Amino acid sequence: MNMSSTDQLVMRLVHYFITKENYQPILVNGVENEIWLENLDSNYEVVRINSNYIHNNEQLDFDIFKTNSVIKQIKKKTLSFKCKSLNIFLNVGENVKFEDHRKNMDLCKIDVDEGIENNKIMEIFPELKDDEVDAGTNMDFFINVTNDINSKTEEKNRLFEKTFRKKPIVITYALIFINILIFMLSAAGILNVSAFSMNKAGIQNHEYYRLITAAFFHVDIIHLLCNMYSLAIIGKEVETVLGKKKFIVVYLMSALISSLLSGVLGNYSSIGASGAIFGLLGALLYFGYHYRLYLGNVMMTGVVPVIILNLVIGFMNPMIDNFGHIGGLIGGIFSAMIVGIEGRTDKSDTINGIIITTILIGFLMYMLLFR
Repeated sequence: MNMSSTDQLVMRLVHYFITKENYQPILVNGVENEIWLENLDSNYEVVRINSNYIHNNEQLDFDIFKTNSVIKQIKKKTLSFKCKSLNIFLNVGENVKFEDHRKNMDLCKIDVDEGIENNKIMEIFPELKDDEVDAGTNMDFFINVTNDINSKTEEKNRLFEKTFRKKPIVITYALIFINILIFMLSAAGILNVSAFSMNKAGIQNHEYYRLITAAFFHVDIIHLLCNMYSLAIIGKEVETVLGKKKFIVVYLMSALISSLLSGVLGNYSSIGASGAIFGLLGALLYFGYHYRLYLGNVMMTGVVPVIILNLVIGFMNPMIDNFGHIGGLIGGIFSAMIVGIEGRTDKSDTINGIIITTILIGFLMYMLLFR
């Protein structure tokens, strides 16, 4: 098997970016001799390796124009406000001048004959120097690079499949059953709704259980059915992608922060699961952000409009506790930070989530008890 020096360099670069920097390929229609890679958590969200011959500055300008058009599509798809790219050129004429002041785009020229050891790219990715591939023959080099890339890809695919595969839904249905049971007991007069609803006087009287119990009571059958229908639809999705234990944490934390904000800003007693359900929407937003390459369009056309519509309806109807909805939404986002997204978030996200949530709960409790 004969491989040119350019092909070997391309494979070495692709091997490094995929196996060491956690980039993954992007399918871009209408391009030839180009490889596009993305990692939305990297300083360079997009890396493009171009082995086409660039013979003058006019062709370079046109190439960059085409690149910007593709990046605009990527920004829209991934809900990104900015998308910094690194464009690596492997076949450039001697008279082509590179400019480093292009907005959100760095250009890097590599002479195939000279290699990358003393190139600008080594300043950007110094670990590239240590990324050794057992060369041997051309065939050995090709097989080793391919095997390493396939191994990394399979690892990501296993995580993806684990996250999105269908799982038995238990907690969502258990919550629906509990809410229905409590409604039946309260309708029969066995449970007194006012003793468990969220109100400022009750919390100031040290009845802190109200912060959670309020999320399991409902005003009437319509209130119950609307919330349980929403819980069945949204809960199944969140329980699938987060798992049962994380789902419980998100639901209860959202209910807690929903009650706190409602108690601080509202002047009435409140009950209902809608604050906790808004928290599930917040968790879904957080999850969608970390999978925005795949779910960006779903977030923009599905989840975000639902949240906005319900908040608008809440502000138009004085009988709806919109402060509870907003509190639940915030609680869902921060509690999702705490429990994390497997393979997508790290310890710093968890620590930040714990700090922010602790400060928020402490502040709201202070406002509720002493102001």
